[in-house]
Amino acid sequence: MSLAIVHSRARRGVQAPEVRVEVHLAGGLPCLSIVGLPQAAVRESKDRVRAAIQCAQLEFPARRITVNLAPADLRKEGGRFDLPIALGILAASGQLPVDALAQVECIGELALTGELREVDGVLPAAIAASRAGRELLLPAVSAAEAALYPRARATAARTLSEALNHLSGKRRLAPVAAAGDTPATGSRGTPDLADVRGQVQARRALEIAAAGGHHLLLVGSPGCGKTMLASRLPGILPPASQEEAIEAAAVASVSGRGLDATRWRQRSFRSPHHSASAIALVGGGPEPRPGEISLAHHGVLFLDELPEWQRHTLDALREPLETGRVTISRAGRQAEFPARFQLVAAMNPCPCGWAGDPSGRCACTPEQIERYRGRVSGPVLDRIDLHLNVPRLAGAEIRADAAPGEPSAAVRDRVAAARQRAVARGGCPNALLDAHGTDRHCRLAAADATLLEQAMDRLQLSARATHRILRVARTIADLDAAVAIDTHHLTEAIGYRQLDRGGA
Repeated sequence: MSLAIVHSRARRGVQAPEVRVEVHLAGGLPCLSIVGLPQAAVRESKDRVRAAIQCAQLEFPARRITVNLAPADLRKEGGRFDLPIALGILAASGQLPVDALAQVECIGELALTGELREVDGVLPAAIAASRAGRELLLPAVSAAEAALYPRARATAARTLSEALNHLSGKRRLAPVAAAGDTPATGSRGTPDLADVRGQVQARRALEIAAAGGHHLLLVGSPGCGKTMLASRLPGILPPASQEEAIEAAAVASVSGRGLDATRWRQRSFRSPHHSASAIALVGGGPEPRPGEISLAHHGVLFLDELPEWQRHTLDALREPLETGRVTISRAGRQAEFPARFQLVAAMNPCPCGWAGDPSGRCACTPEQIERYRGRVSGPVLDRIDLHLNVPRLAGAEIRADAAPGEPSAAVRDRVAAARQRAVARGGCPNALLDAHGTDRHCRLAAADATLLEQAMDRLQLSARATHRILRVARTIADLDAAVAIDTHHLTEAIGYRQLDRGGA
């Protein structure tokens, strides 16, 4: 038969749309042409495929070969179509039964020797192939990534010859063993909160942020422990569920930076430098790739020296902070990436960093302080639930023989219990409650409602900030195992809006 069809998968965001690789052999001068909107790397596959087939001691047909990558309006990129093109040529020339390809999807780049090389986006392809009811044939070096999805049907081959023998039934390959049911690794290898001395209020705010999934801003002088506190947040977060871990792993799979299959159940902690561009932060590029906010999906994004960031870069976070997704549009293409991250930001109170310090060493004028804080836009601050002043520690609090703080494991147990109460009640962490959920689950007594109204008028709070106060108060009540929000829960939540009242 001179026509063969092989199923494969492209990459578009974290999706893996199906591609039909149609190979037709006809008479005429020997040549190989690829159509269907291929990028340069795909067009170059004809040379890799020819050499790989010949090195595998198989016959490369001396005929006019046309390869169509359908659908024609989907841009094809990378070397992932080398293996399906090679198998399609072998099937169309009668060296492989065409029926063997009916229930199989193939991805993989070919070396000139016929060896199969790693490609990105294997996990989304494994998920999509499983949902389509087909087996995925992929390079052996990518088997560990495909195994993360527990329902994946995958087979890994090291060379083109192995793939051919498997499909023809001469030497069947063992299926890839699923590793998706491995237990969560928790906080193994993450810094422990016991290292933090003093800072009782900051530790309390960190626990509240972890329990409710709230965003946190730490304001304090240099060396007071802002970065140290932020780096301990992943260690007190509840372990990621398997679904959350797979979503985050899928983003890493298409990032082009690789996926560490040994740490895939750990929540990520991303800490980009303040010189990073908006594209590096939210994603983009000629072929859209995820940015730092997507790589922090279901994890923590730490932005240090917040006023030093470009203002337009920070403003690009406004929509992802609300929706948990980011859409990147380019001419002729669009990619969407998940970005449900927890933001922790840190900043100094003034340009010199010592405003409000008891030493009185700050020499900044009120105008300089206002200009410095004004680098962070009000809409961004409005989306951060907790604003906290982190004071400089006294010498006695950081002595080597000072009592260590409470360890992360003990705090994580309280956080997990509070998070379970919130999910059982509203179906999600408190920070993700919508307006209807906030009205339903964050009700106040009449006196407390009046107190909140007075705070709104005095602090000039927006409706968004008011809803965030209610959600924080609900989280504080969950940490106390309280059924209803009490007055002290509400007043503590209002106290965490320091920048709304000009404090820091």
